[in-house]
Amino acid sequence: MNIVKPAQGDQIRVTTKAPANDMNFASKSVPRHLARGVIGFGLIIGSIAMVPVAGPATLLAAPLALIAFRGCPTCWMVGLAQTISRGRLERQCVDGVCTLTKADPAAKAAGEPAADRDVPAASR
Repeated sequence: MNIVKPAQGDQIRVTTKAPANDMNFASKSVPRHLARGVIGFGLIIGSIAMVPVAGPATLLAAPLALIAFRGCPTCWMVGLAQTISRGRLERQCVDGVCTLTKADPAAKAAGEPAADRDVPAASR
């Protein structure tokens, strides 16, 4: 959070930027993410299904699914939501309260932050 001490009579304006999310499980595209899911779930289901035929050694293929999932099946599902919503949703934090809103493609093209669009021009 950036805090600036105002001169006497000036109004205080505090701007906050949402912290960068270190846990990003998104892929470059939805088909690529779905392919990772098919590989991961296929490895888990295949390794369990092959135990009666080939013995317990087939269970060694199950940990390879963790590579495809980038963690666990829940991580894959979070990544699917991130991949689908990329560029469509925007998080805005004001006074410690964060909201999720639809991103405005016109503002992104102009390079204008979404938070400033909602502020009247007189108070900018």
